[in-house]
Amino acid sequence: MKHNFGAGPCILPQNVFKEAAAAVLDFNGLSILEVSHRHKDYVAVMSEAIELVKKALNVPEGYSVIFLQGGATLGFTIAALNMMRDHKRAGYINTGTWASGAIKEAKKVGIDVVNLGSSEDKQFTYIPKNIEIPADLDYIHFTSNNTIYGTQFHDFPKTDLPLVCDMSSDIFSKEINVADYDLIYAGAQKNLGPAGATLYIVKDSALGKSTSPFLPSYLDLKLHAEKESMYNTPPVFSVYVAMLNLRDLLKNGGVKAKEQENIAKANLLYREIDSNPLFEGNVAVEDRSLMNVSFKLKNEALEAEFDKAWKAADIVGLPGHRSVGGYRASMYNALPLSSVQVLVDVMKDFAQKNA
Repeated sequence: MKHNFGAGPCILPQNVFKEAAAAVLDFNGLSILEVSHRHKDYVAVMSEAIELVKKALNVPEGYSVIFLQGGATLGFTIAALNMMRDHKRAGYINTGTWASGAIKEAKKVGIDVVNLGSSEDKQFTYIPKNIEIPADLDYIHFTSNNTIYGTQFHDFPKTDLPLVCDMSSDIFSKEINVADYDLIYAGAQKNLGPAGATLYIVKDSALGKSTSPFLPSYLDLKLHAEKESMYNTPPVFSVYVAMLNLRDLLKNGGVKAKEQENIAKANLLYREIDSNPLFEGNVAVEDRSLMNVSFKLKNEALEAEFDKAWKAADIVGLPGHRSVGGYRASMYNALPLSSVQVLVDVMKDFAQKNA
């Protein structure tokens, strides 16, 4: 068994893989890869996927759930265009690569970006605090979890202004209050399903209010909500696997139970990092991510030997992002606690041999 700590495509439950693989060969007589998205069998898939999102996150009335393509990178633009109002000003919190990307795209479509806080001064190793929010903003945008650097918002900004959040790498990992947001968007490939689909949860009262002079049909969330994610051919297979994964999530205690598992995994690894004399964490303790644990060896000369040790234990995906270095253990929903224990045991053993 491989212990997959990779930060990119998500790890999924084995039974989800098996069901998805079977559907590639036979989905009511056709392959899921060739079935028409207009066929009643697939319309039922999309409808169930949307309803399962609502159930898993307790989405209140007055919100639409949409599945699109393009990843969160296109979401940067979609969010800015759909949330632009008369001020054409928005507040952004810069906590890393993806937050920086959202800022860049917002500026391209005509948003006057107000920097509400940035951790760039310390290589994005903390979450900005004590944020002051001007009143003349159309919305506020932040990235809830930062996969590259390993920081996470544990207290979201408090504001009466519309709140927009990129939750790509921690959605479904913990309970949230959807009613706090006007727009949530997330790439599927962390905790939801395979890459290809992007989830949008948008307050209905925010739809159709854009003041942007340029809003192509495909980027208009109101149109997609009205067409129930069927304006054009959706990412059929990605949505299908997301549906299977949401079924599995709800069958096994839902987001509440998964949050407790994720806390246990993170606590296990962070305890080892803090107590092991050879390792140290990369980010502020109070802002540590439950999804992406970033750490390093205090003595870089030991990296080659440590790399041999974790690879011998069938661990994959552990190297840190090229811009950070060190190591990054991504522990998405389907990664079992036993895999984290394997990594911890390797670290303990390595310390004993190299103390």
